[in-house]
Amino acid sequence: MSVCSAKKAVILIFLTKAEIVAKRDGKLIRSINFAMPFPSVIRLARYIKVPFKKIELSRRNILKRDGFRCQYCGTKSHELTIDHIIPKSRGGSDSWDNLVSACKSCNNKKADRTPEESGLHLIKRPRRPHHILFITQYMGKVDENWKPFLFME
Repeated sequence: MSVCSAKKAVILIFLTKAEIVAKRDGKLIRSINFAMPFPSVIRLARYIKVPFKKIELSRRNILKRDGFRCQYCGTKSHELTIDHIIPKSRGGSDSWDNLVSACKSCNNKKADRTPEESGLHLIKRPRRPHHILFITQYMGKVDENWKPFLFME
């Protein structure tokens, strides 16, 4: 499962490498001699094994996962830092389960301690995100035709 541009989808359909499963209502792609529905969901004619989509551990992806919100106080901002729940000095690692977004004041309050020692509590437990979450965030508004395929119904 992946997201591709409309241009790539049309090329795959035109080359008979894919077929339209769902189309956009009221939209057509036209040429002088040809008209076809605008594709929203396509299915490849042959299965192509795609390697597992691994989401890279990066500052930007951690902020996306946490919704650009401090995981201690809930402040929504684009000026957030990345905090190690278990500090690196105490054996904490750079992993999805140990990194959260935090505002500067919460990060300074926590300092080199665990959240319990500093009197802070996590709003939600951090975990590795699923690639479908990132598809929906990348696309913004999800087309209604996609929901059965993204298991969002």
